[in-house]
Amino acid sequence: MIGQAISFFIFVVFCMKYVWPPVMEALRERQKKIADGLDAADRASRDLELAQEKAAKELREAKQQAAELIEQANKRSNQIVEEAKDQARAEGDRLLAAAKAEIEQESNRAKEALRAEISKIALAGAEKILETSIDEKAHAGMLNKLAAEF
Repeated sequence: MIGQAISFFIFVVFCMKYVWPPVMEALRERQKKIADGLDAADRASRDLELAQEKAAKELREAKQQAAELIEQANKRSNQIVEEAKDQARAEGDRLLAAAKAEIEQESNRAKEALRAEISKIALAGAEKILETSIDEKAHAGMLNKLAAEF
């Protein structure tokens, strides 16, 4: 028994000197790796949260910019429509004025043609009444005055 106790004691000393330190070192390294992994996981989790917050913020900003662009586009389209309406009104007014001027010219031409026709009819009537020929050149002033009265 004493031999077994001495053998056991030698075995324990041998294990304590040569086996135990590498096993303990391996356990410490493993413990350190686990702690480092947990720290890295915590950092990654924080980084993920920050990245999600940043992405959400950028998304909000992008939506806001898109809304502003849409609003500007709507304002510009309304402005273009109003400008087109104004141009159409101006063009319509111009065409109306041109048409009125043309109608006025046609009316004046028709009046002049009617005056000339009336003077010819009046001359023919006067010739028949007088049964004599009236000299158109000699009485032009009187005929013009007569045509102007009609």
